[in-house]
Amino acid sequence: MRLADYTTVGLGGPARGFVRAGTDEDLIEAVWAADGGDEPILILGGGSNLVVADDGFDGTVIQVATEGIDRDPGTGLVTVAAGEDWDAVVAWTVAAGLAGLECLSGIPGRAGATPIQNVGAYGQEVAETITEVRAYDRVTGQINIIPNDHCGFGYRTSVFKRDDARRHVVLSATFRLAEQSLSMPVRYAELAAALGVEIGDQVASTEVRSAVIELRRGKGMVIDAADPDTRSVGSFFVNPVLDGAALAAVEAAARARCGNQTRVPRFDAGDGLVKVPAAWLIERSGFGKGYSLGDGARISAKHTLALVNSGSATTAALIALARQIRDGVRDAFGVSLTPEPVLVGIAL
Repeated sequence: MRLADYTTVGLGGPARGFVRAGTDEDLIEAVWAADGGDEPILILGGGSNLVVADDGFDGTVIQVATEGIDRDPGTGLVTVAAGEDWDAVVAWTVAAGLAGLECLSGIPGRAGATPIQNVGAYGQEVAETITEVRAYDRVTGQINIIPNDHCGFGYRTSVFKRDDARRHVVLSATFRLAEQSLSMPVRYAELAAALGVEIGDQVASTEVRSAVIELRRGKGMVIDAADPDTRSVGSFFVNPVLDGAALAAVEAAARARCGNQTRVPRFDAGDGLVKVPAAWLIERSGFGKGYSLGDGARISAKHTLALVNSGSATTAALIALARQIRDGVRDAFGVSLTPEPVLVGIAL
């Protein structure tokens, strides 16, 4: 089987072995068996944040297909199996009158990936609502309950992502959500404008969900077989977080490149740091929407951060485009962009 058929970007060669795990027991057994034979493994969810080499993966792919959403009537906590479709989870919480995930609507993938990436969008991230993650420890063979403050959450990262050996296999995540029909306070300017409200206002969570999905759809970030711009992994690069000196250098480069009145957009990232939109840097480095090297890989026509397989691309072509963009931004602004997706068998 080709891994291209299991990824949203539609790229990737074959795997040596493939196991579909429908229960936690099946998942743990498959991981244990592969580890016991020193077999490389790749844990596969929805394939929405995964780029696999054209040569494929010389090991066993274990697809997480577990199901279950459980709401504790005593505590109100919601526990979600790792294999649940994430957008379906968000839809379920909104329909149940629970707030805290509504801004994360329309994001493809599985629930188990959300703590790994600390998935976030439009002013929310899962680190704010996750109370604990249940995970299988591949070193000890034990199932651990890892509380929020031990998850090492940061901007698009966690202890689960930083662990290069992928020591922990996420089995489920538990969320503490607000029992209310109104959303959490709107924090993101673009979303507030779409809703016609002010920053800090609260509206019906159903309205927020609808607005977020439409915003994402306009950027090609909602999977749609009829829209070739959605054949991607979403945002390919993480927005860089800069200290004062690095920001000053970017501002100087921007003025020299784009004019003295140019202001670099930035968002507070805490501890004296700021987050600068990678899309802004990419566009002003000469890479506009639709840019292509002519080999089937291109920048989305809707969103500069999405790199698209037009249908005839290879992984090598996509990575070549990503390298050119990375190098161009570094040459123009001195900032090295970091890829957001998991790269298997390839390096940027």
